Amino acid sequence: MATSRYTEASIRVLKGLEPVRSRPGMYTRTDNPLHIIQEVIDNAADEALAGTCKNIQVTLLADGGVAVEDDGRGIPVGMHPEEGAPVVELVFTRLHAGGKFDKAGGGAYAFSGGLHGVGVSVTNALATKLEVVVWRDGAVNRLVFKGGDVVEPLAPYPEAGRKKSGTRVQVWPDPKYFDSPNIPLAELSHLLRSKAVLLPGVRVSLKNEKTGDTKTWHYADGLKGYLSEALGGAELMIPLFEGEQYAGRDHESFADGEGAQWVVAWTEDGAAVRESYVNLIPTPAGGTHEAGLRDGLFTAVKSFAELHSLLPKGVKLLPEDVFARSSFVLSAKVLDPQFQGQIKERLNSRDAVRLVGGFAKSALDLWLHSNVEYGKKLAELAIRQAQARARSLQKVEKRKSSGVAVLPGKLTDCESSDPTRTEVFLVEGDSAGGSAKMGRDKEFQAILPLRGKVLNSWEVDRDRLFANNEIHDISVAIGVDPHGPNDTPDLSGLRYGRVCILSDADVDGSHIQVLLLTLFYKHFPKLVEAGNVYIAKPPLFRVDVPAAGKRPARKVYCLDDGELEVVLDKLRKEGAREGAWSISRFKGLGEMSPEQLWDTTMNPDTRRLLPVGYGELDAAETTRMFDMLMGKGESAQRRTWIEDKGNLAELDI
Repeated sequence: MATSRYTEASIRVLKGLEPVRSRPGMYTRTDNPLHIIQEVIDNAADEALAGTCKNIQVTLLADGGVAVEDDGRGIPVGMHPEEGAPVVELVFTRLHAGGKFDKAGGGAYAFSGGLHGVGVSVTNALATKLEVVVWRDGAVNRLVFKGGDVVEPLAPYPEAGRKKSGTRVQVWPDPKYFDSPNIPLAELSHLLRSKAVLLPGVRVSLKNEKTGDTKTWHYADGLKGYLSEALGGAELMIPLFEGEQYAGRDHESFADGEGAQWVVAWTEDGAAVRESYVNLIPTPAGGTHEAGLRDGLFTAVKSFAELHSLLPKGVKLLPEDVFARSSFVLSAKVLDPQFQGQIKERLNSRDAVRLVGGFAKSALDLWLHSNVEYGKKLAELAIRQAQARARSLQKVEKRKSSGVAVLPGKLTDCESSDPTRTEVFLVEGDSAGGSAKMGRDKEFQAILPLRGKVLNSWEVDRDRLFANNEIHDISVAIGVDPHGPNDTPDLSGLRYGRVCILSDADVDGSHIQVLLLTLFYKHFPKLVEAGNVYIAKPPLFRVDVPAAGKRPARKVYCLDDGELEVVLDKLRKEGAREGAWSISRFKGLGEMSPEQLWDTTMNPDTRRLLPVGYGELDAAETTRMFDMLMGKGESAQRRTWIEDKGNLAELDI
């Protein structure tokens, strides 16, 4: 069989907006075009957030297009000093161009949802046509794109009418990039209403040319009225807890203006309403700002209960006990938000936990001590949740086998025995195990250090597995015996809901990951199938960035070289002086302090933990691959496979 050639010509360079059209799923949701319209709406909302816009109007055009108009400052239309093209054109044609990178010295957007710099350029890339009209400095200009390319260069456009300021963007999404060309009206309405809630005084409207309907949202009472309306009359245990707090210029940890606004309700029954936003961007998957709110509320309620001696003997409060019957709307302001993925559904910024948690705790502390009776009711609600949780766990314990294996001596176990919460980290090396032990949350995290590289168990018979001490200890610690893919092992003895492989971020660490994954695939396949196996992702680099302008000094952790390059590129775009930062490379987990290991790799609120599952290959093909990659007598076949598949590699540069 002929193989394709791997030469210099095989390297393909994607230019302009081509990467977006080549892999749209990397930049947006492709089920429908709502997200690319949201990018335009977010830009208008950022103008309102900056205090320069009072009206946002979205129109569903009769021909399938969507128009978004605001009365903000208008996108600059002059020539960019370095790029030699109109700024408005760059905004819609360059993946990493925008006003939101300029945060030093009071930039155009001190706080915004934009971070990745691919916002409306993605909208343009996935549209058949896009038209921009800008009212600015007493003039009107228009620019038209088709298929992402300029077809009518920027020029005066007197037909747009009256003098004002602002921007109107009309988009016609290209249906070939989406599963459905239709924008879900309910989701769009919810998005626009939330913008109005988060921007008190701003009028947001949605007009449908096909039906003639127009909806307008304008809230004076903000989050409180929004949550009350969403709860639909559900009975409150205590009055709504609302507050907001932002850092001042002299705050030692956070930039001027960073903080949050929130409203929280506790109800006995009914569905919980939970919505969060970062710089007006909806975060339906939550993230570190929600984790901060949860931790702040929990710490305040726990301290109140202890101060007033409300906790019954043997009852231990957990964050979920305080949070279980809560509904909330949270709006955080973060100077430099780090999101998971391009569509910004989850906030990953580690500092947001401390930011929101610290402010929420201090506010709730004050509120509880000023309203002691309400505080006692809230504490009693949390205590009832904790007692119900404990009773549920006891029922599970009674069904377990009475036979108890002797746990490995080097296992540092956790206090909880609830497998829905517990997790064990299989840690490479004793020194890293020591840091993990000191940095962990002993309530639910256990540590099992492994010495050296684990045995390649692919060709080891099951009855010979326990001759290896490391594999014996892993099996006994997790509480499940080795088994095959067609067996029905007893998983009721599983002691940890998550079995996490934690190794160095270098090549040796990857090798240990492979050996452990081989063990689980070959001899514990039902754990993989049930979703109990994970890979922890520690960082390889730390970038120390000094204070500059509104930004305090910060530490940024990077998983690998690729992520390091992205971070450095972003620092340059922010205006940081080349070389002002320092880069540290972790030689291994043992070099990390317990605090660093917890913050980057073990804290559920800030870590990156990858679930292990089966891919698209069927069982026979997967087994054949393992045979070839892990079999001791397959070195020749491995070499042939690597050479063959290397020719098929495609690099996007």
